[in-house]
Amino acid sequence: MSLLISVPPNLVQSIRAFRVTELQEEAARLGQHFLYAHCADMLTKQQVCARIGENFHFPKPASKNFEALRVSLTDTIHKAGPQPGFLVVIEQLPNTQKFDKEARETLLDVFRDAADFWAEKKVPFRVFYSFE
Repeated sequence: MSLLISVPPNLVQSIRAFRVTELQEEAARLGQHFLYAHCADMLTKQQVCARIGENFHFPKPASKNFEALRVSLTDTIHKAGPQPGFLVVIEQLPNTQKFDKEARETLLDVFRDAADFWAEKKVPFRVFYSFE
């Protein structure tokens, strides 16, 4: 039985009861890409985008800001060819003066946009996140 049986194929949600290792194993079992970023030591929007881009193996210019990250998560990957699906985990999003609640919501909106993009293409794109 799938760990994600009750989880829609395209969503962005808190990691809650899921454990990272279980999600990674499930991505492997499903043959999907597992993308992971740990952002606890990041302080600014640019640092968070850079960490995500680096951990997801995006080119440096693709991880400079929210819009560049959105394009990388959607158009750039789509142009690379057919995709089996994605299971994304972003842990410990910071709560700092330069990465406040508004910045966190904007980042999550980038991932929601990507989930919508992939839903239109019938490709699973699940994102799980946690805050510091």
